[in-house]
Amino acid sequence: MFLIDSHCHLDYDPMASDIEGTLKRAQNKGVDLFLTICTDLSKIPVMTSLAESDERVFASTGVHPHEAEKIDKNVDLLNLLIEAARHPRIVGFGETGLDYYYAHSPKDEQKKAFEAHIMAALVADLPLIVHTRDAEEDTIELLKTVGQGRVRGLIHCFTGSEKLRDQALDLGFYISISGIITFQKAASLRDIVKDVPLNRLLVETDAPFLAPEPYRGKSNEPAYVVETAKKLADLKGVSFNQLCEQTTQNFLTLFSKVKLSCA
Repeated sequence: MFLIDSHCHLDYDPMASDIEGTLKRAQNKGVDLFLTICTDLSKIPVMTSLAESDERVFASTGVHPHEAEKIDKNVDLLNLLIEAARHPRIVGFGETGLDYYYAHSPKDEQKKAFEAHIMAALVADLPLIVHTRDAEEDTIELLKTVGQGRVRGLIHCFTGSEKLRDQALDLGFYISISGIITFQKAASLRDIVKDVPLNRLLVETDAPFLAPEPYRGKSNEPAYVVETAKKLADLKGVSFNQLCEQTTQNFLTLFSKVKLSCA
Protein backbone atom coordinates (compact mmCIF):
# COMPACT_ATOMS: atom_id res chain seq x y z
CA MET A 1 0.00 0.00 0.00
CA PHE A 2 1.27 3.46 -0.91
CA LEU A 3 -0.78 6.61 -0.38
CA ILE A 4 -0.11 10.24 -1.19
CA ASP A 5 -1.58 13.21 0.65
CA SER A 6 -1.99 15.45 -2.37
CA HIS A 7 -2.84 18.58 -0.38
CA CYS A 8 -1.73 19.52 3.13
CA HIS A 9 -0.36 22.60 4.85
CA LEU A 10 2.70 21.42 6.76
CA ASP A 11 3.59 25.02 7.60
CA TYR A 12 0.47 25.36 9.76
CA ASP A 13 0.40 24.48 13.43
CA PRO A 14 0.28 21.99 15.05
CA MET A 15 2.09 20.15 12.24
CA ALA A 16 4.71 22.87 11.80
CA SER A 17 5.81 22.32 15.39
CA ASP A 18 6.17 18.57 14.90
CA ILE A 19 7.10 17.86 11.29
CA GLU A 20 9.09 14.74 12.11
CA GLY A 21 6.27 13.27 14.21
CA THR A 22 3.64 14.25 11.65
CA LEU A 23 5.45 12.51 8.81
CA LYS A 24 6.29 9.48 10.95
CA ARG A 25 2.66 8.94 11.99
CA ALA A 26 1.63 9.18 8.36
CA GLN A 27 4.32 6.78 7.21
CA ASN A 28 3.17 4.28 9.84
CA LYS A 29 -0.24 4.38 8.13
CA GLY A 30 1.22 3.86 4.67
CA VAL A 31 1.26 7.50 3.58
CA ASP A 32 4.65 8.05 2.01
CA LEU A 33 4.52 11.23 -0.03
CA PHE A 34 3.20 14.70 0.75
CA LEU A 35 2.43 17.83 -1.23
CA THR A 36 2.51 20.87 1.02
CA ILE A 37 0.57 23.79 -0.40
CA CYS A 38 1.55 27.44 -0.59
CA THR A 39 -1.07 30.08 0.21
CA ASP A 40 0.92 33.33 0.19
CA LEU A 41 3.97 34.70 -1.59
CA SER A 42 5.74 35.26 1.72
CA LYS A 43 5.58 31.51 2.34
CA ILE A 44 7.52 30.45 -0.74
CA PRO A 45 10.81 30.15 1.22
CA VAL A 46 9.00 28.09 3.85
CA MET A 47 7.63 25.75 1.17
CA THR A 48 11.04 25.20 -0.40
CA SER A 49 12.62 24.64 3.02
CA LEU A 50 10.02 22.02 3.94
CA ALA A 51 10.49 20.24 0.63
CA GLU A 52 14.27 20.32 0.94
CA SER A 53 14.14 18.94 4.48
CA ASP A 54 12.63 15.57 3.58
CA GLU A 55 12.71 13.59 0.33
CA ARG A 56 9.05 12.60 0.82
CA VAL A 57 7.84 16.22 0.76
CA PHE A 58 7.16 18.29 -2.33
CA ALA A 59 5.62 21.76 -2.51
CA SER A 60 3.61 24.17 -4.60
CA THR A 61 3.91 27.90 -5.07
CA GLY A 62 0.99 30.29 -5.22
CA VAL A 63 -1.50 32.64 -3.62
CA HIS A 64 -4.79 31.54 -2.10
CA PRO A 65 -7.77 33.57 -3.38
CA HIS A 66 -8.30 34.86 0.16
CA GLU A 67 -4.88 36.52 -0.06
CA ALA A 68 -5.22 37.99 -3.56
CA GLU A 69 -5.83 41.54 -2.36
CA LYS A 70 -2.54 41.50 -0.44
CA ILE A 71 -0.41 41.01 -3.56
CA ASP A 72 1.84 44.01 -4.04
CA LYS A 73 0.68 45.92 -7.12
CA ASN A 74 4.32 46.37 -8.13
CA VAL A 75 4.96 42.63 -8.17
CA ASP A 76 5.04 40.81 -11.49
CA LEU A 77 3.12 37.81 -10.18
CA LEU A 78 3.43 35.76 -13.36
CA ASN A 79 7.20 35.91 -13.49
CA LEU A 80 7.54 35.52 -9.74
CA LEU A 81 5.55 32.27 -9.89
CA ILE A 82 7.52 30.96 -12.84
CA GLU A 83 10.82 31.78 -11.14
CA ALA A 84 9.75 30.05 -7.90
CA ALA A 85 8.75 26.95 -9.87
CA ARG A 86 12.30 26.54 -11.16
CA HIS A 87 13.10 24.97 -7.79
CA PRO A 88 13.32 21.20 -8.35
CA ARG A 89 10.87 20.40 -5.54
CA ILE A 90 8.19 22.94 -6.49
CA VAL A 91 5.83 20.83 -8.61
CA GLY A 92 2.67 22.88 -9.11
CA PHE A 93 0.92 26.25 -8.80
CA GLY A 94 -1.60 27.07 -6.10
CA GLU A 95 -3.60 26.89 -4.27
CA THR A 96 -5.22 29.37 -6.57
CA GLY A 97 -8.73 30.01 -7.81
CA LEU A 98 -11.84 31.89 -6.78
CA ASP A 99 -13.77 32.04 -3.52
CA TYR A 100 -16.91 34.17 -3.60
CA TYR A 101 -18.34 32.59 -0.43
CA TYR A 102 -16.05 34.42 1.97
CA ALA A 103 -14.96 37.17 -0.44
CA HIS A 104 -11.90 38.04 1.65
CA SER A 105 -10.52 39.63 -1.52
CA PRO A 106 -12.45 41.50 -4.26
CA LYS A 107 -13.54 39.35 -7.20
CA ASP A 108 -11.44 41.34 -9.67
CA GLU A 109 -8.29 40.83 -7.61
CA GLN A 110 -9.02 37.11 -7.30
CA LYS A 111 -9.53 36.79 -11.06
CA LYS A 112 -6.35 38.70 -11.83
CA ALA A 113 -4.30 36.44 -9.56
CA PHE A 114 -5.97 33.30 -10.89
CA GLU A 115 -5.18 34.33 -14.46
CA ALA A 116 -1.51 34.79 -13.57
CA HIS A 117 -1.39 31.29 -12.06
CA ILE A 118 -3.04 29.80 -15.15
CA MET A 119 -0.56 31.51 -17.47
CA ALA A 120 2.35 30.38 -15.26
CA ALA A 121 1.06 26.81 -15.44
CA LEU A 122 1.02 27.01 -19.23
CA VAL A 123 4.52 28.46 -19.45
CA ALA A 124 6.07 26.05 -16.94
CA ASP A 125 3.90 23.08 -17.95
CA LEU A 126 3.01 22.36 -14.33
CA PRO A 127 -0.43 21.64 -12.88
CA LEU A 128 -2.79 24.01 -11.10
CA ILE A 129 -4.23 23.33 -7.65
CA VAL A 130 -7.63 25.03 -7.90
CA HIS A 131 -9.77 26.23 -5.02
CA THR A 132 -13.32 27.16 -6.04
CA ARG A 133 -16.27 28.02 -3.83
CA ASP A 134 -19.47 29.71 -4.99
CA ALA A 135 -17.58 30.60 -8.17
CA GLU A 136 -17.98 27.60 -10.46
CA GLU A 137 -18.92 29.45 -13.64
CA ASP A 138 -16.11 32.00 -13.45
CA THR A 139 -13.62 29.28 -12.49
CA ILE A 140 -14.43 27.13 -15.52
CA GLU A 141 -14.60 30.15 -17.82
CA LEU A 142 -11.08 31.25 -16.89
CA LEU A 143 -9.72 27.72 -17.16
CA LYS A 144 -11.20 27.52 -20.66
CA THR A 145 -10.22 30.96 -21.94
CA VAL A 146 -6.93 31.80 -20.23
CA GLY A 147 -6.02 28.12 -20.06
CA GLN A 148 -6.62 27.75 -23.81
CA GLY A 149 -7.83 24.19 -23.30
CA ARG A 150 -4.25 23.16 -22.48
CA VAL A 151 -3.80 23.94 -18.81
CA ARG A 152 -3.85 20.92 -16.51
CA GLY A 153 -4.56 20.50 -12.85
CA LEU A 154 -7.06 19.46 -10.21
CA ILE A 155 -10.06 20.76 -8.33
CA HIS A 156 -8.91 20.65 -4.74
CA CYS A 157 -11.20 19.56 -1.88
CA PHE A 158 -14.06 18.98 -4.30
CA THR A 159 -17.49 19.93 -2.95
CA GLY A 160 -19.01 21.19 -6.18
CA SER A 161 -21.94 20.41 -8.41
CA GLU A 162 -22.35 17.75 -11.08
CA LYS A 163 -21.82 20.49 -13.63
CA LEU A 164 -18.47 21.49 -12.16
CA ARG A 165 -17.45 17.84 -11.98
CA ASP A 166 -18.31 17.23 -15.62
CA GLN A 167 -16.77 20.45 -16.92
CA ALA A 168 -13.57 19.88 -14.97
CA LEU A 169 -13.31 16.34 -16.28
CA ASP A 170 -13.96 17.56 -19.82
CA LEU A 171 -10.98 19.90 -19.41
CA GLY A 172 -8.82 16.96 -18.39
CA PHE A 173 -8.71 17.97 -14.73
CA TYR A 174 -8.51 15.62 -11.79
CA ILE A 175 -10.86 15.69 -8.79
CA SER A 176 -9.28 15.67 -5.34
CA ILE A 177 -11.34 14.30 -2.44
CA SER A 178 -11.00 15.42 1.18
CA GLY A 179 -12.34 14.14 4.49
CA ILE A 180 -15.65 15.88 3.82
CA ILE A 181 -16.70 12.75 1.94
CA THR A 182 -16.78 10.89 5.28
CA PHE A 183 -19.18 13.34 6.94
CA GLN A 184 -22.64 12.02 7.70
CA LYS A 185 -24.38 14.91 5.96
CA ALA A 186 -22.29 14.63 2.78
CA ALA A 187 -24.55 12.11 1.01
CA SER A 188 -25.15 14.41 -1.97
CA LEU A 189 -21.41 14.95 -2.39
CA ARG A 190 -20.83 11.20 -2.31
CA ASP A 191 -23.42 10.78 -5.06
CA ILE A 192 -21.58 13.28 -7.25
CA VAL A 193 -18.12 11.87 -6.53
CA LYS A 194 -19.26 8.30 -7.19
CA ASP A 195 -19.35 8.98 -10.93
CA VAL A 196 -15.82 10.40 -11.18
CA PRO A 197 -13.66 7.88 -13.08
CA LEU A 198 -11.19 6.10 -10.84
CA ASN A 199 -8.30 7.23 -13.01
CA ARG A 200 -9.13 10.89 -12.34
CA LEU A 201 -9.30 10.84 -8.52
CA LEU A 202 -6.84 12.02 -5.89
CA VAL A 203 -7.10 12.01 -2.10
CA GLU A 204 -6.05 14.74 0.30
CA THR A 205 -6.38 15.94 3.88
CA ASP A 206 -6.20 19.74 3.55
CA ALA A 207 -4.61 19.35 6.98
CA PRO A 208 -4.89 20.85 9.52
CA PHE A 209 -8.47 21.45 8.33
CA LEU A 210 -11.39 19.10 7.67
CA ALA A 211 -10.41 16.03 9.67
CA PRO A 212 -12.40 13.00 8.47
CA GLU A 213 -14.49 10.72 10.61
CA PRO A 214 -13.66 9.36 13.17
CA TYR A 215 -11.31 12.30 13.86
CA ARG A 216 -13.76 15.08 13.05
CA GLY A 217 -13.36 18.04 15.38
CA LYS A 218 -9.64 17.37 15.84
CA SER A 219 -6.75 18.94 14.02
CA ASN A 220 -6.27 17.08 10.75
CA GLU A 221 -2.95 15.55 9.68
CA PRO A 222 -1.68 13.51 6.71
CA ALA A 223 -2.06 10.16 8.49
CA TYR A 224 -5.83 10.65 8.37
CA VAL A 225 -5.96 10.57 4.57
CA VAL A 226 -6.30 6.80 5.03
CA GLU A 227 -9.88 7.30 6.27
CA THR A 228 -10.78 9.32 3.19
CA ALA A 229 -9.24 6.66 0.95
CA LYS A 230 -11.22 3.90 2.68
CA LYS A 231 -14.49 5.76 2.21
CA LEU A 232 -13.68 6.52 -1.41
CA ALA A 233 -12.81 2.86 -2.09
CA ASP A 234 -16.17 1.78 -0.67
CA LEU A 235 -17.93 4.39 -2.75
CA LYS A 236 -16.20 3.26 -5.95
CA GLY A 237 -16.64 -0.43 -5.19
CA VAL A 238 -12.93 -1.24 -5.32
CA SER A 239 -10.49 -2.61 -2.79
CA PHE A 240 -8.58 -0.23 -0.54
CA ASN A 241 -5.29 -1.35 -2.09
CA GLN A 242 -6.61 -0.72 -5.59
CA LEU A 243 -7.75 2.77 -4.58
CA CYS A 244 -4.32 3.50 -3.10
CA GLU A 245 -2.52 2.22 -6.18
CA GLN A 246 -4.70 4.15 -8.62
CA THR A 247 -4.70 7.49 -6.77
CA THR A 248 -0.93 7.26 -6.40
CA GLN A 249 -0.55 6.67 -10.14
CA ASN A 250 -2.96 9.53 -10.84
CA PHE A 251 -0.92 11.89 -8.69
CA LEU A 252 2.36 10.92 -10.33
CA THR A 253 0.80 11.31 -13.78
CA LEU A 254 -0.50 14.80 -13.01
CA PHE A 255 2.50 15.98 -10.99
CA SER A 256 4.99 14.61 -13.49
CA LYS A 257 7.82 16.68 -12.04
CA VAL A 258 7.69 14.50 -8.93
CA LYS A 259 8.64 11.50 -11.07
CA LEU A 260 11.63 13.34 -12.42
CA SER A 261 12.66 14.43 -8.94
CA CYS A 262 12.37 10.90 -7.59
CA ALA A 263 14.29 9.33 -10.45
